[in-house]
Amino acid sequence: MPGQSGSATMNELAEPLLQVKGLSKSFAKRYLVHQSKFSLQNISLELYDGEVVGILGESGSGKSTLANIITRLTPFGEGQIFYRGKEIRSHSASERFEYKSEVQIVFQDPYGSLNPRSTIRNSIKEGLRLHQPQLSRPEMDERVDGLLSSVGLASENSNKYPHEFSGGQRQRIAIARAIAVQPTLLICDEPLSSLDVSIQAQIIELFASLIEEFRLTMLFISHDINVVRLLCDRVYVMSDGRIVEFGKTSEILNNPGNDYTIKLIDSVY
Repeated sequence: MPGQSGSATMNELAEPLLQVKGLSKSFAKRYLVHQSKFSLQNISLELYDGEVVGILGESGSGKSTLANIITRLTPFGEGQIFYRGKEIRSHSASERFEYKSEVQIVFQDPYGSLNPRSTIRNSIKEGLRLHQPQLSRPEMDERVDGLLSSVGLASENSNKYPHEFSGGQRQRIAIARAIAVQPTLLICDEPLSSLDVSIQAQIIELFASLIEEFRLTMLFISHDINVVRLLCDRVYVMSDGRIVEFGKTSEILNNPGNDYTIKLIDSVY
């Protein structure tokens, strides 16, 4: 596969935090759901502790489907997904619960991912109550205040409801909620695409600061080459349900070896 020169990282002797092997998933054509047959085909990738890895591709390439499978929101057919060396479909009930705590996702639509009837404080505390029940109420409140500060929102906003915030502020809230339980892996599924360009720049800066502050390991899914260039150590390029190229971000984006990647980059520049 083109681009493989970058697949061996400084973590050559370490075990991947997340490893996907030969993953395939087919969707039949369904009226108003899938307008044509679609499938993920033989997807393999690795993600190590401390890395920010991008999944780059156009809309419909299968990026979000892959994110939903990794987070166990969508079942898959062939292949395997290993987390900390263990296949996730062999998890016990307690291991499944722990996995959902350690692997969090930020969705494309921040408003759709927030309960409109719940205050921001309660939305963030919901995950804490579920995954960190040992925390006292004052400790949870302190955690919420600290998280809101980390994402650039004042704690006095915490008793407001989602509709009282702008789109960029709602995405900040969604990020705060996702990192509240201190996940090991944060999956970001097109977190900028529903935001205005000026707001996107602010959220990119926020991600950069959070990566440094919390030492996040992140799988960042995007169609935006410039965002991937800014944030990601390595990148996998997807087209029509396949990974067509992968490697270090600088190598792939500066010297692409696959025709699809070349066209994708040319469309921007």
